[in-house]
Amino acid sequence: MGGAVLLLGSSDIAFGASIVAVRVWPAADYTRITIESDQALSQKHFLAENPNRLVIDIDGLELSPALRDLVGKVRADDPFIAGVRAGQNQPRVVRVVIDLKQPTAPQLFTLSPVAAYQHRLVFDLYPTQERDPLLALIRDKEAAEQQAAKSVQDALGEFIGKIGKPVDPSTLPPLAREPGPTLPPIAAAPLPAPPQQTPAPLPPAVQGKIDRLIVVAIDPGHGGEDPGASGPSGLHEKDVVLQIALQLRDRINTLPNMRAMLTRDADFFVPLHDRVRKAQRVQADLFVSIHADAFITPQARGASVFALSQNGATSAAARWMANRENAADAIGGVNIKAKDASVLRALLDMSTTAQIRDSLKLGGEVLGQIGRVGKLHKGSVEQAGFAVLKAPDIPSILVESAFISNPEEELRLRDPQYQAQLVNALAHGIQRYFAKNPPLARSRQL
Repeated sequence: MGGAVLLLGSSDIAFGASIVAVRVWPAADYTRITIESDQALSQKHFLAENPNRLVIDIDGLELSPALRDLVGKVRADDPFIAGVRAGQNQPRVVRVVIDLKQPTAPQLFTLSPVAAYQHRLVFDLYPTQERDPLLALIRDKEAAEQQAAKSVQDALGEFIGKIGKPVDPSTLPPLAREPGPTLPPIAAAPLPAPPQQTPAPLPPAVQGKIDRLIVVAIDPGHGGEDPGASGPSGLHEKDVVLQIALQLRDRINTLPNMRAMLTRDADFFVPLHDRVRKAQRVQADLFVSIHADAFITPQARGASVFALSQNGATSAAARWMANRENAADAIGGVNIKAKDASVLRALLDMSTTAQIRDSLKLGGEVLGQIGRVGKLHKGSVEQAGFAVLKAPDIPSILVESAFISNPEEELRLRDPQYQAQLVNALAHGIQRYFAKNPPLARSRQL
């Protein structure tokens, strides 16, 4: 789900700041509106009711026809925004009114220039009541099971219906139409009752480790304002990893007792700490972050798997990649003044020896399967301080599916066949990990 972009020229503004672009990023989690300008903008805002709306006064702007057309940039299926209106409230003050579809807890903040962006004024529209992702996951699983059961019943009913229908003699071959000798009826013998079998009880240690839903958190890197790396022909990392993640989700959801959760299922930005938090809220057993990074030289090639490190990176390249990925918050845009940001940041400073040990096991299984698909950048799991891998209670790995900066590997990333092979390798690696490391029982059964 891409953001709608409204491009404005400097001639559209009489004086003050010039608007570079306006982008709208709708998603089920929240909707973001970004106004990018060549100067920092200041604003005042308030919420109004009956109907629900957010009113924003932006200083230093004159209304232009292009800015007034912002209403056309809002998608009809946006879960939060019903429409947008803009007007000149006072000289050099533009008022933007966002009509809301539901009660919203807005966050408004500014971002300083970074990467390819100039100054940004950001409006994040969150629901006042956050949905329970674990409950949504369970309901989705139940709905899928009910649909599968209905399909089986429909097929069985169709089969039984065909059996019960009398045979039309005209449809039979000639020899089959000739009457045969009349035979006396044969009494049907009763079928023997199936033998009573009592399944052997599982050992208590094993019983506690299975018979529950296994949840895998899949994290497509970047998104929204943060495109990630880009290939020579313009392929964005955020787009290709989302394609791979969606396929991996569908594949995992077909496996017995397994369900996948995506940290994002469309083109929107998710801060690093929120990716970790989402995995924890569904009590994930694994966290797999999918990327397709670039390097300083286009010759770099091959897939890699990373786990967290408490003692520095295992190579200079691993350190460089971790620093690059950890800069995603600055590019994507995080509200550092959010009241819970300090708490969530503290979470990312936590890690455990057990988590890293299990992450290395998971990484080894996944790397072994990816090596069957194509070239590996390095034959062992590397380690570095990736912020997104710092959930202290969830084995976590980051998979660099290929170097998007390499022209040949960019072509492979575009290839549906390669994507399917990579998804197959990831799923097999995850299954092999659980076969050797059964998940522990939860206090809350699913």
